Amino acid sequence: MNDSLLTDLSIADMQTGLRARQFTAVELAKAHIKAVADARVLNAFIVETPDIALAQAKAADEALAAGTARPLAGIPLGIKDLFCTKGVQTTAASKILEGFVPQYEATVSANLFRDGAVMLGKLNMDQFAMGSSNETSAYGNVLNPFRNSEGKALVPGGSSGGSAAAVAAGIVAGATGTDTGGSIRQPAAFTGIAGIKPTYGRCSRWGIVAFASSLDQAGPMARDVRDCAILLNSMCSYDEKDSTSINQPVPDYTAALTGDIRGLRIGIPREYRVDGMPVEIDALWQKGIDWLSAAGATIVDVSLPHTKYALPTYYIVAPAECSSNLARYDGVRYGLRVSPKHGSLSDMYEATRATGFGKEVRKRIMIGTYVLSAGYYDAYYIKAQKVRALIAQDFDRAFEHCDVILTPTAPSAAFPLGAKSADPIAMYLNDVFTVPASLAGLPAMSVPAGVDSGGLPLGLHLIGKALDEETVLKVGHVVEQAAGRLAKPLKWWLHS
Repeated sequence: MNDSLLTDLSIADMQTGLRARQFTAVELAKAHIKAVADARVLNAFIVETPDIALAQAKAADEALAAGTARPLAGIPLGIKDLFCTKGVQTTAASKILEGFVPQYEATVSANLFRDGAVMLGKLNMDQFAMGSSNETSAYGNVLNPFRNSEGKALVPGGSSGGSAAAVAAGIVAGATGTDTGGSIRQPAAFTGIAGIKPTYGRCSRWGIVAFASSLDQAGPMARDVRDCAILLNSMCSYDEKDSTSINQPVPDYTAALTGDIRGLRIGIPREYRVDGMPVEIDALWQKGIDWLSAAGATIVDVSLPHTKYALPTYYIVAPAECSSNLARYDGVRYGLRVSPKHGSLSDMYEATRATGFGKEVRKRIMIGTYVLSAGYYDAYYIKAQKVRALIAQDFDRAFEHCDVILTPTAPSAAFPLGAKSADPIAMYLNDVFTVPASLAGLPAMSVPAGVDSGGLPLGLHLIGKALDEETVLKVGHVVEQAAGRLAKPLKWWLHS
C-alpha cells in the first residue's frame, strides 16, 4: 500500500489493516514521517520525533507478531506540546520553557504509549493554551490546511491548532488536545475534524502544563467520531496523582456507536441563538435538528438563562488561575533565565517573565492578578465563581428534560490570519458556544457537519451530562453519518 493511502486511513482502518498484516507499523510510521516532513509549511509541529516513532513502531510490529499487541499498537499520533513527554522537549509553545526536557511522562500520553501508540512529535499550539487562533505561539502561526475561496491563509483555531491542522492534513492519525474553554472543539470545527472534551476529571491532568486548573481537560482529536472514541478509551483513567481525577470505571466508548438514538431527547437552548449569528450557522443548526429528529430523537426546547454571563465569567476565572499557575516560571528552577548585569533578584524575575511570556500570556496574567487583588477579589473572582455555579445549575435543570444538548460549535468558519488579532473581544467571542460546558465541567464534542458557502468546514456541538460521554459520542456519530462525507483540504503544501 502506498504512502498516500496509508495516511488516508482512519484509526479504525489502521487497526484492522495492521492485524490483518496488510501493512506493518513501521511502514505506517514511515508514511506519516514523510507526510509530516512534506507539510512543514503548516508549522503544525514544534518538535518532530521520527527516531522515537520508528522504535515504537518496531515494538508494535513485534507485539502484533507475538499476539500481545495493545489496542493502539502502531497508530501514529501527535502529542500537543502541553503534555510533558519524558526525554522530549516540552515548551507549551512558550520561550520561557524552551529547552525544558521533562524526566517524566504525562499520564494521558503514558496511557497512549502503554497501549502501543507511536509518537510523531510535539504539536504547536497557542502559548500556554491561551488563544483561539494559534497565533500566540512563540514558534509561529499554524496554518489551517483549508484555504478560503480567495486562497488566503486561515487560522486553524486554538489553542489545539497544531493538533487540529495535523489531523485534518492527514499527517497524523489522531492527536491529543486540551480544552479549557473550547480549545479542542473550536479548532476541530475550523478544520473539519472531530474532537471531544470529556467530563472534567475523566482524563488525568498530571503532567499537563497548567493554564486554569479547574477548567483544563485533555481529550482526543481525530478524523471522525469512532476514532475519537478509540483514543478516549485509552486516554481516560483514574490517577491518584491528580486530586481531581474521577475514580469511575471507563466504559468502551466505541460500543456506544450503535447508530440508534430513538427515544433520546435533544435539547435546543433558546439562548444560543445569538444576535448577528450568520445565516449559514443557523441553517446548519437546523439541519442538525432535522437529522436527529429523522433518526428518531425527540427535539425539546430548553433554557440556559445564565449563558450570556458565561464568557465574562470565564475571562475572570481562567486568567485568575493562570496568574497563579504561571507564577512558578521565575527563571530560577527551570526554563529561561534573563539576568540583568547589575540587577537584583526581582529584576531577574521581571526580565525573565517579560522576555519569556508572549503578549497574550502577559495580558492574562495581569488580568488575573488584578481580579485576585485585595479590594477586587470579592467584586470579580468570588462573583464569577457564584455565576459559574448558576451556569452549572442551568445545565442540571435542562438535563431534567433532555439527554444531550445540540448547538453550533463556533459562530463562524475559520478566518484569515490576523483578522481578529487586534480585537481581543472579537477573538474571545470565538468561544461563545463552547465556554459554558467548560465552566460546568461537562462532556462536549464538535462533529464535522457541513461547509459554508466558501467550502470551509463547520461543526455542530453536543453537550452531555457529567460522565455521559457515551451519549455524546452516540449522537455525534449519528450527526456525522447524516452529514455524509465532507470535502477534505486540497494538499496545496505538496506543490508550494
